[in-house]
This record gives sequence, C-alpha cells and structure tokens, in this order.
Amino acid sequence: MASPAPSSAPPARNSRLMRAGLVLIAALALLAVLLALPLFAEPVVVATVEEGELLQSVVVSGKVRTPRRLELGSQIAGQVTQVLAREGDALTRGQALIQLDDEELQAALAQAAASLAQSEARLAQVGQLALPLARESARQAEANLVQAQKQFERTRELVARGFYSQNQLDEARRSLDVARSQVQAARLQVDSSEPGGSDERLARLAVDQARASLALAQARLAYARIAAPVDGVLLTRGVEPGDAVQPGKVLMTISPLGETELVAQIDEKNLELLALGQPARVSADAFPARRFGAELSFISPVIDALRGSVEVRLRVPEPPAYLREDMTVSIDIVTARRARALQVPVETVRDAGGEPWVLVVRDGVAQRQSVRLGLRGDGRVEILEGLAAGEQLVPAHQEAISEGARVRPVAG
Repeated sequence: MASPAPSSAPPARNSRLMRAGLVLIAALALLAVLLALPLFAEPVVVATVEEGELLQSVVVSGKVRTPRRLELGSQIAGQVTQVLAREGDALTRGQALIQLDDEELQAALAQAAASLAQSEARLAQVGQLALPLARESARQAEANLVQAQKQFERTRELVARGFYSQNQLDEARRSLDVARSQVQAARLQVDSSEPGGSDERLARLAVDQARASLALAQARLAYARIAAPVDGVLLTRGVEPGDAVQPGKVLMTISPLGETELVAQIDEKNLELLALGQPARVSADAFPARRFGAELSFISPVIDALRGSVEVRLRVPEPPAYLREDMTVSIDIVTARRARALQVPVETVRDAGGEPWVLVVRDGVAQRQSVRLGLRGDGRVEILEGLAAGEQLVPAHQEAISEGARVRPVAG
C-alpha cells in the first residue's frame, strides 16, 4: 500500500507570515525614525510674542535744580559779629543770617531821631506860639498907627494955627510912616505864620528832611542785619565771625523753596518724540530704588551745536525729601503709550534700522518673517505686522540658527 504525498500548505503560510513580519518591522522602523526626528533638532531658547501695555520712552541723565538761586551779600562795609545759619539749614523768610557791627549806625539813628524831634517842635512852635505872637504884634502895630495918625492930624492943625513949627510936623509925619511900616511888617509876619505860610512851610520842610534822614539811618542800620529774603535752604556759607565784608561780595547762597526742576541734555535725534506735558519716571542715582514722577515743562528752542543736544526741563510736583541741589538723576520720559501692543524683545529683531525681520519657529523649523515695527520701549519693540501673539522667535544672538534649520524650542 502506497504512503500519502506530503502537504504544501505549511510553506505557503510561512511565506505570508514572513511578509507580514517584514511589513511590521518596516512600519516600526519608520515610526521610530519619525519619533526620533525632534531629538535631532537644535534646542533653542526662544522668546514669545506677547500682548500688553508698552511704554516708549527717552532715557537721559540729568540734574536737580531749583528755578533760581539767590546770592546774598552786604550793602554796606562792616565787620561780621555773628553768623546765625549753617549750610543745609532750612530757612524762613526774614530769618537773621548775618549780623554786622552796628554801634556807629545806632548812634547815627539816635542823632537822626533827635533832629526829627527838634524839627517837629519847631513846626509846633510856629502854629502854637509864633502865630499868636505875630497876631498880637499886628494888633499893637495897628493901634500905634491909629495913635500916630491922630498925632499927625493934631500937629498939622497946630502948625496951621501957628502954635507948632514945621519941624514938629515933619517929626509927626516920620512917626506916622514908621507906624505904617510896623503894621505892614506885622501883617507879613502873621501871613508867614498862618497855615500854609512861609514860616510854616519852612518848618514842615525841615520836618520832612529830618524824617528822610531818620529813614536813611534806619535803612543803614537794617543793612547790618542780613536776613533770608525767602523760605529756602542754605546751600553755601562763605563768611565767618570777624570777617570784614564789602558790598558786592557773595556771603551766602540760598535755594528758594518752590517747584523743583530737573535739567537734562537730550540728543537732538530724539527731539521729534518730545512734547510738553509728557510724564516721566525719575530715580536719583543716590537712591536708585526710589522713583518719583515729573513732567516735561520746557524744551529749549536752541540746539547745542557742539554736543548736538537740546536742553529740556521737567517740573517735579511732589519732590521727595531726599532730593538735593545738583543731585544726578536718571529720567525716563514717556513719549508714547500703547495699552494693548503686540511686542517682542528687541534682541529678536534683525536689521531693525533697515527692513526688519525675525526668525519665527513654525512646525519646528526656523522661518524668516518680515515685520513692521511700531513703538520702542524699555528693551521691547511693538510689532505692527507679520506676527501673532504666542509665536516663538529665535533671538538674534543665536547666530548658529539660520533660516530653514530645525529647532526645538526651549523655555528660557
């Protein structure tokens, strides 16, 4: 009995299994390659496009200055007996600062006061004594004239009747003429003693002159006491007790209280960004952690040709107590503000002065993207066109990353 022929099924099944295995292996290999691709991309610390408030500012160094300084000196020559304030002292208007020797000036004032009293007494005498005496003298002279007139008439009658000689008539006429002259003189004296008369005017002129002399003596005495003309702070003191001073010599310098100013020189290329009323944030170099507000109040119409700069001044409505004259400050003048600006760090923008562009990471590849810039703030710049919020950019200092390179973004 013949044995059965061998089956061909097992070899066919094995062949199919082998092909399926090869396909599976290939698929796994391809998947492994795809999964491994990001591992071969260059890791790069990227910057993210953000949206938020952006302030554009001009940063400059300046100085603290009050609107003006007052230099005090003496109006008379003299010797200093007291100096009553020190540098840095707060001063009030009228406060005594320097005292000069005033002994001679006190004596001159007393003499002027005595001369005024004498002149006023003379004026009072004109009204209270001289006028009544002049009126009484006038009445007496008029009475004498009446008597002389009567005597002359009697004498003339007696001469006509032959009882008196012509000489006696001449004597009576002379007596009458004298009486008339005395009346005229007495009346003139009354007129001069009356209010508004010459004697009264002369007496008043003497009083006025004496008062002027007294005022001059008082003024010269006041010059011996040098006082603060305004409220302020004493900046410099250049005099000590015992010093001899002369008119015109600066003895003290005062910074008056008032609105504090900041003065700075700004590069003329920033002139187009400036406008009166712009706010500023300020910090003193001595107190960098403390900031206070200011406002642009003056832009000079003149450009400094040597430095290529323009002087600006800022007023400080509420100056902090630690500010000092000539203190150095850092000033950030806010020239523009955008509440919702699409912005990126300045270091991500390339060729910012020409045709700006950035490297943006899209689908794991660095791609060149042209952008249009807007405001420029503190280390950040506004993007008007070309990007969207949330996109990631390769900083310009990453020179090894070029357009088309595969990159793997890494948080900074």
